[in-house]
Amino acid sequence: MFDTMLLVTAGVFTGLVFGFLLQKARVTRYGTILGQFLFKDYTVLKVMLTAIVVGGIGIYGMHQAGWVKLHVKSAQLVANALGGLIFGVGMALAGYCPGTGVAALGDGSRHALYAVLGMILGAGVYAETYSWIKPRVLDLADFGKATFPSLTGVSPWWFVTGLALLAGTLFVLIERSERRRAAIA
Repeated sequence: MFDTMLLVTAGVFTGLVFGFLLQKARVTRYGTILGQFLFKDYTVLKVMLTAIVVGGIGIYGMHQAGWVKLHVKSAQLVANALGGLIFGVGMALAGYCPGTGVAALGDGSRHALYAVLGMILGAGVYAETYSWIKPRVLDLADFGKATFPSLTGVSPWWFVTGLALLAGTLFVLIERSERRRAAIA
């Protein structure tokens, strides 16, 4: 079932550290996530952009070093858009995504239990209806294992660098906006 005990231990350790950081960033709190959807608190955006940039650097760095293989999923645009919509509505209603929901449980949030159970139920419904969904949704606008680097022939590091610059610019703009809002209040 598992590759090695070292990989399992590394996975558990990484999950614990990630959960701890989510808790410290306060994104395990319903109000923080709701504040993001109401454009009043940009903590979630900052945490996610940081995780994406750090993750991109880490994944491509480990891939380039030969430590990991990339397993690119198929670019199923209709399925991704529909899944993103369902995910977003669920996150706005519940106030949690899978990572923050589990971290909120670890933080002692009792109402996160209902969100996590809802996520598990949703995953079960998806698994049970997969054979019906695949030909009707997943196969629509399926572009195969396409990535920006494979489509453009440009090094992935240019995309990671661009994303880091975009994230840095957004951080500066968000900080300015929050300082203006605090000065007005």
